[in-house]
Amino acid sequence: MRQLLLISGACLLTYMSPTALAADLFVIVHPGVTIAAEDIRDVFIGDKQIAGNVKLILMDNASAQKDFLERVVKISPVKYANVWTKKGFREGMNAPELKNNDAEVISAVKSTPGAIGYVSSIPPGLRVVKKY
Repeated sequence: MRQLLLISGACLLTYMSPTALAADLFVIVHPGVTIAAEDIRDVFIGDKQIAGNVKLILMDNASAQKDFLERVVKISPVKYANVWTKKGFREGMNAPELKNNDAEVISAVKSTPGAIGYVSSIPPGLRVVKKY
């Protein structure tokens, strides 16, 4: 009986790991932006800077950044920072604006033409490009 409890507890801890309990992520854009879901990674590593004739303005979400980078961009936070440091020096590009939470990202995306960001809940009035 004791072994069964230990095994059950271990299984429960596995299912309660941060990866298993990860919240949904939604990539959102300003109403004037049209972008394909398959371009999201390229946008956030600076390889795609324009959608149609609109210059993209990136918004990072500090409260969801680690999860977003792992699931969507597929790089570590350290590698992401290095990518943007190199882009800054080599190409004169600015790193994404870092917002503290969903509310700040939503507000910035709504008020900034060309903005794209990610949040953990669907915001009213903004288009969701993709759910992760």
